[in-house]
Amino acid sequence: MSQLESNFNRFVEVGRVVLLKAGPYAGHIAVIVEIIIDHNRAIIDGPTTGVPRQAFPYRHITLTPLTVSKLPRNAGSGTVKKYVDKPGIVTKWESTAWAKKRAAAEKRRTLSDFERFQVMLHKKSRRDKVRKVLKAAKA
Repeated sequence: MSQLESNFNRFVEVGRVVLLKAGPYAGHIAVIVEIIIDHNRAIIDGPTTGVPRQAFPYRHITLTPLTVSKLPRNAGSGTVKKYVDKPGIVTKWESTAWAKKRAAAEKRRTLSDFERFQVMLHKKSRRDKVRKVLKAAKA
């Protein structure tokens, strides 16, 4: 019998970088350090992002495609920091489209009325310029 390959490739594993969805550190990233507390929680640590070592439920984390390779199980915060800093995991995360989209949404959320008005005017002017160029191209 042949082996079937799975399309799923983000597993809960030691070294998996996760995005926290709830709690005071929502929106921050951390690394899974130990997975066997029970079937509902894992120990996470984010020494470079300000997330303290803690047990966190699986339902409040999202697995990212990033992993910290060869991270020993139950590593201390200092060891995790070394393993995260070496390949530049935080900069890799910040350069992903996912993180950029989240940052843009956060920036839009914090705009004032006047800034939203300015954005609307810029969109209108850009739209007019595009229409003029298309009209000239058709003619």
